[in-house]
Amino acid sequence: MSSQRSEPTGLYGADADEPAQRRAFAGGAVPVAVYGLGKMGLPLAAVYAEASGAVTGVDIDPDVAEAVDAGECPVEGEPGLPEAVERLAADGSLSATTDAVDAASEASVHVVIVPTLVSDDRPDLSALEAAVRSVGEGLDAGDTVIIESTVPPRTCRDRVAPWLEAESGLGLGEFGLAFCPERTMSGRALEDIRGAHPKVVGGADDESTRVAELIYGGITDAEVYAVSDPTTAECVKVFEGLYRDVNIALANELATLAGEFGVDVPEAIEVANTQPFCDIHDPGPGVGGHCIPYYPYFVISEFEGATPLLETARHVNEYMPEYTVERATEALADRGRDLAEVTAAVFGLAYRPGVDETRASPGVDVAELLADRAETVYAVDPVTTDSPPAGVERVSLDDIEARELDLAVVTTAHEAFESIPWKAFDDVVVLDGRRQFDGDAVGHPLVRLGDGSGEN
Repeated sequence: MSSQRSEPTGLYGADADEPAQRRAFAGGAVPVAVYGLGKMGLPLAAVYAEASGAVTGVDIDPDVAEAVDAGECPVEGEPGLPEAVERLAADGSLSATTDAVDAASEASVHVVIVPTLVSDDRPDLSALEAAVRSVGEGLDAGDTVIIESTVPPRTCRDRVAPWLEAESGLGLGEFGLAFCPERTMSGRALEDIRGAHPKVVGGADDESTRVAELIYGGITDAEVYAVSDPTTAECVKVFEGLYRDVNIALANELATLAGEFGVDVPEAIEVANTQPFCDIHDPGPGVGGHCIPYYPYFVISEFEGATPLLETARHVNEYMPEYTVERATEALADRGRDLAEVTAAVFGLAYRPGVDETRASPGVDVAELLADRAETVYAVDPVTTDSPPAGVERVSLDDIEARELDLAVVTTAHEAFESIPWKAFDDVVVLDGRRQFDGDAVGHPLVRLGDGSGEN
């Protein structure tokens, strides 16, 4: 059951006018709890703390909570975040704990941004359920719960609201509930949250939407779009990812036909995109990260309607690491070499340049496939801290020139790869999955994904 604060500080259903509520929020009179201090959650907590001066971050990892509470930043690769956490913890605007129920008991605004993983092609909402039920235990009338975790459509309606009601003993309408999707990218989270992208809010009722608009109007400089309900807002987030997955699949499928076309497919795509209605993405060795590869399953596995387009797009994109290795095998065979007898290097384990994230990364998949088929496989990545797959030896960019390579596969366009010492290798075949290089720069046989023009 919910605890009772001595003085109500909630914004939902309050009699105070909006200017007074905005001042209360900005002045620290409306305590906020942010549940989940990961790569997206900690930047969000920091921005909330900058705007309100009264934020408690919650994380199940005691090392993370202790670090943030001490002003240390456990999240790497986010410009400005370490300085922000240090400053905000020092002035008392941001603290952290592992006690979600206690934090919920003190807060009036609850922001949940825990991960939604995918297991066996189905979304796993266990982390969300645990966080929401903890919020429910400390929920008071007048509080507002905001979900930022990416979830299947109808999650707020069918799951979150019942969980909150069951734990709090309150009914929806005594507290507010809204979905406000996270719209940030790794490596630029603070910039994105503060105003690089419009914010979307969808409340379970008009009052929930009003409060969510008021709150996000206070933490971002971007426009805030209010939609009809939480399900619509959930769809906005999922649809964004589905669009990109399908679009990339189109580009990737066209790239696999490059040899039959006899053209450089990305060149044709670039010029096709000069039409205002055309916006085809770039092909590559696959789709990685914690978003796009997973969102299709939020629809495919959760709803009964047929989804052939989404399923086909996923199949195409999941096939691209295999296609990349097949192209490398063909390029070696054209020069009288057998993949089983070569030493290969994969340049890039991160799913995106400059980001320490390997989840669902095509580079990892390519490395795993090569480990099963080539004699020796190295992995080079100056950004990621994760270990390479089994059977793959990690080598630094400085040390790779001392290795004798037969095959180099570029899977991530890290800026540091501009200094790959191509001249140090005697006879290497290069497959550039990201079109980072041209033949003059490499000085070796070069195959670029999507180029069927014969000018490799």
